[in-house]
Amino acid sequence: MQVVLAESAGFCFGVKRAVELVYREAKKHKIPVYTFGPIIHNEEVVEDLERKGVHAVKDMEELSGLPKGVLVIRSHGISREIKEEIQGLGFQIVDATCPFVLKIHKIVEEYSKKGYHVLIIGNDSHPEVEGIKGWSLADRTTVLQTREEAEKFSLSPGEKVCIVSQTTFNYNKFQELVEIIQKKGYDILVLNTICNATEVRQKEAAEIAGRVDAMIVIGGRQSSNTQKLFEICKKECENTYYIQTLEDLDKKKFRSIDNVGITAGASTPNKIIEEVSENVRNEL
Repeated sequence: MQVVLAESAGFCFGVKRAVELVYREAKKHKIPVYTFGPIIHNEEVVEDLERKGVHAVKDMEELSGLPKGVLVIRSHGISREIKEEIQGLGFQIVDATCPFVLKIHKIVEEYSKKGYHVLIIGNDSHPEVEGIKGWSLADRTTVLQTREEAEKFSLSPGEKVCIVSQTTFNYNKFQELVEIIQKKGYDILVLNTICNATEVRQKEAAEIAGRVDAMIVIGGRQSSNTQKLFEICKKECENTYYIQTLEDLDKKKFRSIDNVGITAGASTPNKIIEEVSENVRNEL
């Protein structure tokens, strides 16, 4: 069997930086170390950190009842309000927010203050988007992610609109939604804040999926960017399978396949990617 492994598969810069930072903090401190939410959407990494004494905190209510220590903000970032609350509780903050996400925080803060209505294209319930919203003025902020929502979006004629995107959003879908908004006659400023690594990963995955008999997408079930990779690959290759680890791989489905492509989300460790690709090469 021929195996095509995407060069862009696995940890992106922001995730790699955040994970390395947490491991460094865990080794350095004797006081408790926490992360605000799981550092990445990967159960194996989170469980390994837990064994090393790093606890993932669910929310502010849980954090308020814990002994003071170091709290690492994950690559998704957090809102200004939550950051100030954490500081008020007396925790030492180590900010691992991805620099590309921090850039969006500064953009929405600046333009909402200038009177722009900030339009965030992304998943409203995703932690990255929740954080971005928290740096814009609430009455000048809208989140949408579907064509239907874009078509229903309505403001006063001629209003100024600043459009940004969740860093892991589908590039083609972003362009489609922007085109719908542009036809409404607003004074629009479009800032494509999709991370370049995300765009490269999505394009490479689509290209590989279009020329193989089956496609394997590796990543955590809660990973937004992995879910988007799966959707992109599924459009190009019907035989696309979403797995978290090698244990999820149903080898029977690959017995009569000549070539298979493999990609992985930004929160998938190289160890898992290598394990899957080697197993496919050697056993199928």
